[in-house]
Amino acid sequence: MDNRINEIRRIIRALRVSMREAEAIMHEQINRDEDCAFVAGEVMKMRTVMSELVQERAALGDTDPIVVASLFIPRRRPTAPRLRLEGRRLGPPREVARA
Repeated sequence: MDNRINEIRRIIRALRVSMREAEAIMHEQINRDEDCAFVAGEVMKMRTVMSELVQERAALGDTDPIVVASLFIPRRRPTAPRLRLEGRRLGPPREVARA
């Protein structure tokens, strides 16, 4: 039984990483206003498989948490924080005195 539990835990870890990658791709497609139906369908299939594995794992009596050290790297760099506009004048630029 321990072999089956270990196999289920390994598959769950792999599914979690795959789901995160697919969800990131799906969000990028949404942001670009592209069709993401195929990727969304694949994520739903992965969730179905995950649900079945979790039920089987619970039936075997395994309740320990599964920790996933994801090596997932985002495809885009995070955006820079917006500049604060407080204290700025909205008007023509000031003349700078030259020495």
